[in-house]
Amino acid sequence: MITLFSIPKPFHGSMGIIQRNAIKSWSLLEPKCEILLFGDEKGTTDVAKELGANSIPDIARNDYGTPVVNDMFEKARLHASNDVLCYVNADIILMNDLVRAAKRVARCGPYLMVGQRWNLDLDCPIDFKKGWDEDLKRMVRENGRLFTKSGMDYFLFPKGLFREIPAFAIGRPSWDNWMIYHARSMGYRVIDATKVVLPIHQNHDYSHVPQRKGNTYWGPEAELNQAMAGGSSHIFNLYHADYMLDRAILRPAFENRALLSLMSFKRRLLK
Repeated sequence: MITLFSIPKPFHGSMGIIQRNAIKSWSLLEPKCEILLFGDEKGTTDVAKELGANSIPDIARNDYGTPVVNDMFEKARLHASNDVLCYVNADIILMNDLVRAAKRVARCGPYLMVGQRWNLDLDCPIDFKKGWDEDLKRMVRENGRLFTKSGMDYFLFPKGLFREIPAFAIGRPSWDNWMIYHARSMGYRVIDATKVVLPIHQNHDYSHVPQRKGNTYWGPEAELNQAMAGGSSHIFNLYHADYMLDRAILRPAFENRALLSLMSFKRRLLK
């Protein structure tokens, strides 16, 4: 039903544990999902073989050696055997609520389904015994924190969409925001599934980012990403979603539209 794809970082230290947790959770989704792991970072091929994923080492990179988004999406489309694709960051744990939501939006025509993530301190291997998902949900309720609407960690969409993407650096700011801008500009439905999908981000540092500014992912690649996105006017977030999926129905996101109209009015007053 769904082809999940991602570009892991090297599998060593805490990042190795985090990514193995995430990919293992994807392998347990029902119905079973196809998993494509891109790149030739240390451990990727071995983990793919262990967890039943497909390893695709060849991926284009920018001048900093960072994989680029457009090549990944194009190759995911070529290799995927399913009609629905889902990019997901390699540190995100998924559960079956994603699959259920995907089934509900399958007849929406051109769409992009996204949602907020939950941050959780979790740097040890998960025991994927029966009931692991309920245990993890309880941990999130007790210790997790819902991240802002400005960052998206998964994108689910029909296979034929997103054919023209700039060569964004993966894992740096702005490309995820551009995805929502592009979807809206092309007339796709942008569906916020935060109320029904609980993706769990395992907290980590940003030591993997070259020439970063402080302990973040900001730096020259972030600046290039924003320029390729077309500047701040193309940096959208989940407030720009025009539909919301809740436990009952898919409905227009009227509150988002009202808030954006208010923000636009305030900007005009300040000019």
